[in-house]
Amino acid sequence: MSRDLCQSKTVWLWSLLNMKLKSFFPPSVFGLLGIVLVAINPYENLPIYGTDIINAYSGQNMGDMDPHIFAVAEEAYKQMARLVCSIIVSGESGAGKTVSAKYAMRYFATVSGSASEANVEEKVLASNPIMEAIGNAKTTRNDNSSRFGKYIEIGFDNRYRIIGANMRTYLLEKSRVVFQVIIFLDFVPVFSPHLCYF
Repeated sequence: MSRDLCQSKTVWLWSLLNMKLKSFFPPSVFGLLGIVLVAINPYENLPIYGTDIINAYSGQNMGDMDPHIFAVAEEAYKQMARLVCSIIVSGESGAGKTVSAKYAMRYFATVSGSASEANVEEKVLASNPIMEAIGNAKTTRNDNSSRFGKYIEIGFDNRYRIIGANMRTYLLEKSRVVFQVIIFLDFVPVFSPHLCYF
């Protein structure tokens, strides 16, 4: 079965579950839906984010490698010489969006050779407890659900090395902060995917 669900004969829940099951042998949590990377949070640490994996994706074309957040980051890194690039990470609460953003930043820091700036991702993520204290709330599905979105802009110099980052927050819906829905459906998904667009 192709890791691109658009190449599947039937794009139904079974195809997605089949991709998820096969993705753990070898361990991976990524698949494609056309040009969109689909990631499933396994709620455990997997050995798929090390420097050896970063080096394997560095300089490669997105279609030549298995689906991975590093493939998306590499594509953005290659394109930024001529385009303004964005990686949009979207998904349900607890889907692993923050982790994917962290690994994309780690990828940029590693491939750009920004050894002195390699901790930009840690500096950005170190602000999370402050942001969470102000903007997170308990929901029925997540004890620490963010009620805001983040836009992280990473600055590069003319040699494509990281020189800094800027984070902006915004409310997706003000009602998410001041209003709580009383009725919740008793439905727990089998998995909680998030999407990365390039």
